[in-house]
Amino acid sequence: MKFNCGITGHSGILGSEITKHKQNINFVKFRGNLTVKEDIKKWLDNNKIDFLIHLAAVVPTSIVANNFNYAKKVNYIGTKNLIDELIKKEKKIKWFFFSSTSHVYGFSKKKISEKVKTDPSSKYGLTKLKAENYIIRKLKKNHIPFCIGRIFSFTNKKQTTEFVIPNIIKKAKRAKKKIEFVNVNHFRDFLCVEDICKAIKILMKKKSTGIYNIGSGKPVLISNIVKFVFNKYKKDYCINNKSLSSSLIANNNKLRKLKWKPSKNMRSIIEGLL
Repeated sequence: MKFNCGITGHSGILGSEITKHKQNINFVKFRGNLTVKEDIKKWLDNNKIDFLIHLAAVVPTSIVANNFNYAKKVNYIGTKNLIDELIKKEKKIKWFFFSSTSHVYGFSKKKISEKVKTDPSSKYGLTKLKAENYIIRKLKKNHIPFCIGRIFSFTNKKQTTEFVIPNIIKKAKRAKKKIEFVNVNHFRDFLCVEDICKAIKILMKKKSTGIYNIGSGKPVLISNIVKFVFNKYKKDYCINNKSLSSSLIANNNKLRKLKWKPSKNMRSIIEGLL
């Protein structure tokens, strides 16, 4: 039996992947502006929506840092508008999913579980945490089941060079002399987009509630990505780390209990991009 799933951010990297595999889902795409309440109201009034996946956001961290007011308007105010209009509806939706980020956490040498106290490691994380807190407060009060997915790092071919791995690949492809990398002594946790979308669909199928980390749980050193990519292209590079190392790695035990696991390792993810 088909059900209707509203989705924001359908044209983004995650949204375009998740809507590719419809199965028994009829995706109802939001094509308006989240900062305009009337756009949201019209969408909700004109469509029967059982579940809602909220992916729309301003990313990555570098763009948010340079356009913080705009990012805050979309990531927080846009989410607030969506929640405000949802709770006005007489017929409540059955389940709401919010795409959040690992950046709501601070850096840690240990794997980070959902129970770790939040301490945003970027302005992007700050906008998402404000949205999280509003969702939790309002949807709990109105008895609407919700799930927050804190997504760690990911990559695919559609990412711009504002993101770390596409940036490294671009530099390797264009390099005509030795390229110096600084401050790449950081550990991050990468997934392919398909595995993130698979996690969201499992959470939706089970109507899971609460907060879930969506990450591989495996630390990857950025300098090792540089070495792998530049060696593949047979280009010359040097690494000159001048900053302290940081780490942002998921404890994904909670998600794994739902029979989810990553399908690709870091090597195969990067090879798919070259």
